[in-house]
Amino acid sequence: MSMTTSRQRILTYLQKHKTVTASELSRALGMTTANARRHLRILEESGVLVSSLEWKGERRGRPAKRYALSRVARGEGIDSLASHLLDLYLDSVSPRHRPDALRRLAERFGGPPSPSGGAMQRLARTIERLNRLGYDARWEAHAEGPRVIFEQCPYAALLPAHPELCDMDEYLLEHLTGSEAHRLPSKERRAPCIFRLP
Repeated sequence: MSMTTSRQRILTYLQKHKTVTASELSRALGMTTANARRHLRILEESGVLVSSLEWKGERRGRPAKRYALSRVARGEGIDSLASHLLDLYLDSVSPRHRPDALRRLAERFGGPPSPSGGAMQRLARTIERLNRLGYDARWEAHAEGPRVIFEQCPYAALLPAHPELCDMDEYLLEHLTGSEAHRLPSKERRAPCIFRLP
């Protein structure tokens, strides 16, 4: 059986079953787990699949990767459409006014800020809102102030063409918390985004 046929079988399986791990796939399609992992990795690197980590129990042991068809593979063109709309929007604004345009976009995207309350209440409500928007967000206490971590970006596919969306994330956090936010630099390309709040 050719590699192409094996990958076609994997895609057919995922169209029916939605998600799969390498071990589940090896049992279902009668291939070794190592072969299943290799095919899944190649499909993920080509943008056909996306993956997330899944722990058994209470995050003990080594997590398994769970794979699903990407939006592109499912025939959804929302990322392409969003990129073109963002181009149109930002092209209509002078470079000097783009930060204000991104702030307005962040306010529209985030919705109204949380009602007044203590700083910790606003932060907790902000994390809830961010997670409803598709960020895998959490916060940690630090000596200089809380840090908000975005483990996942809901529009990561747009970032290569629109890195200014990282600025929008900063404005979004400021809008929802009512506090100034500063994105901390990262040396890794796929590292989570971390923001410092006062």
